Amino acid sequence: MARILIIGAGGVGTVVAKKVAQNHDVFTNIMLASRTKSKCDKIASEIKEVKIETAQVDADNVSELVALFTQWKPDLVINVALPYQDLTIMEACLEAKCNYLDTANYEPRDEAKYQYSWQWAYHDRFKEAGLMAILGCGFDPGVTSVFTAYAAKHHFDEMHYLDIVDCNGGDHHKAFATNFNPEINIREITQKGKYYQDGEWHETEPQEIHKTLHYPGVGPRESYLLYHEELESLVKNYPTLRRARFWMTFSEEYLTHLRVIQNIGMAGIEPINYNGMEIVPIQFLKAVLPNPQDLGHDYTGETSIGCRIRGIKDGKERTYYIWNNCSHQAAYRETGTQGVSYTTGVPATTGALMFAKGLWKGAGVFNVEEFDPDPFLEELAKQGLPWHETIDADIEFEK
Repeated sequence: MARILIIGAGGVGTVVAKKVAQNHDVFTNIMLASRTKSKCDKIASEIKEVKIETAQVDADNVSELVALFTQWKPDLVINVALPYQDLTIMEACLEAKCNYLDTANYEPRDEAKYQYSWQWAYHDRFKEAGLMAILGCGFDPGVTSVFTAYAAKHHFDEMHYLDIVDCNGGDHHKAFATNFNPEINIREITQKGKYYQDGEWHETEPQEIHKTLHYPGVGPRESYLLYHEELESLVKNYPTLRRARFWMTFSEEYLTHLRVIQNIGMAGIEPINYNGMEIVPIQFLKAVLPNPQDLGHDYTGETSIGCRIRGIKDGKERTYYIWNNCSHQAAYRETGTQGVSYTTGVPATTGALMFAKGLWKGAGVFNVEEFDPDPFLEELAKQGLPWHETIDADIEFEK
């Protein structure tokens, strides 16, 4: 039994609220809070299983967060707000003595940079307080990290090569739109790529390295090497890895739009002066692009995300592929959101269930691969994201 407070009322927050409500036998009290209370009220009105309380809170303001947490006394705060707000929410959790879970690592507003060091620095404080902070419990990061832990536990003595592959084979029928917050999405894609090999990090230009990969149920898609935050924790927690990379698919049309946005300065994160007002170009762009929360109605196709791993088992070389496919239409029918929101919100709910049932325990700050992967993956399938695996098949691996 647990009291759950969800911060964030976008697409992912919608999924988390609705999935948490489906599990009201475990989550006995639920609150949804964001800067705009009317968004929370709308989501709450769509939930029939149980009454959800709502509140207004500024996630950038520690004192506001502490006041809400102290009054409502959640056992766990699920942070699906913006990555910029991770540290303020963690600070508030410490002060109000609440456990914490998020889906993406902290990112400063003034620099597009993934780095867990800011959140890992909270480990001792959470440990001394007897509290748990679960980092990166979305899909990637999140499920991909648990997939890696499952592979290490059941299929390898040593993992040597890891490729995380993320394909959105869907079509939202818009000229250009992002599948989650445009500001975060465009910052992620336009920063330099990075991968780990032979004990060192290697940097690439954006979209410099790419190749065609085949995805189950989707087919061939051009896939681009990016840097993604789970690589940082996975190479730390699995030191036998010789190389770790992350790949994501983009259509040529999407990349053409992105190049134009960059070339005309609309991807900028530094404020500019316009008619005596300071505006951030990428934030203005976010205001005119389609809302990711509204894409689900016409979205067709599916996502396919997984881990392709090569290593050693019982002295022999082994390949392993574990993945999930998620239908945008099925996600919309269940939650009114598209598949990218669904694949982030369902794992966050699953992580909260692991906490509430005492299956993931500890005091301090943890990445999800540090816990037992088995109960998580069993529950993930029950919650709507079944997974598949194949052993010693072609995983399009090259040395």
